[in-house]
Amino acid sequence: MARFRDLKHDLRETLSSSGWREGLAVFDEVPARRLAGPLFSLLLDRDEAVRWRAVAAFGRAVARLADSRAPGEGLEAARVVLRQCLWRMNEESGGLGWGVAEAMGETLALHGRLAGEFHRVLASYVREEVRGEGNYLEHTPLRRGVYWALGRLAQVRPELVAGETPSLVAALADGDGANRGLAAWALGLCCPADREEQARLALAPLDSDPAELTLFLDGELVTCTVGGLARQALARLGSGA
Repeated sequence: MARFRDLKHDLRETLSSSGWREGLAVFDEVPARRLAGPLFSLLLDRDEAVRWRAVAAFGRAVARLADSRAPGEGLEAARVVLRQCLWRMNEESGGLGWGVAEAMGETLALHGRLAGEFHRVLASYVREEVRGEGNYLEHTPLRRGVYWALGRLAQVRPELVAGETPSLVAALADGDGANRGLAAWALGLCCPADREEQARLALAPLDSDPAELTLFLDGELVTCTVGGLARQALARLGSGA
């Protein structure tokens, strides 16, 4: 069996290539439980594209792990991996949380059972302490990962993120442009009808916000502005899109 270092090398080679999506199919032959470690490591890679592609590969692997009937795999094994993600996002982990929220978001987007179990705790990392969780991330860059994760989940399961509308609306006033833009993107994907007016009022002032950010969307890195994402969200509200 390939060792950790060999698996990490092979994964990185695949994720560095233009055909990385197709290349990931090769790793479907590897027991899913053995991919989490190398992929956790690649979330910290020096190359931004590799880091984001590792997010996609992580979600694919953990969703497969949850559905597997192989020895040592299955739903509980996938839960263990997601609990490791949550631990890495806490201060006690020693700052290992880079890319972890994004990896969780991708996993929950791909697996409905895990999404139902973990979406609220994921959202608690950007939710002010009004419901008792006490997980709010003070570190601005780490919150970006959670906002992206909520947007990714909202692309597939908007009903699970709709309840986080107040947190997303509050984030539109964040001092960090990337956080404002990612919150606008997520809000446009999940805002329920009874909160649309509140969302519109909060989004409207961002219409011309020039702050730039990079968004990983449909497997590609895209440069956006906060204003552009706010206008997109406004267009979606009420459109039924």
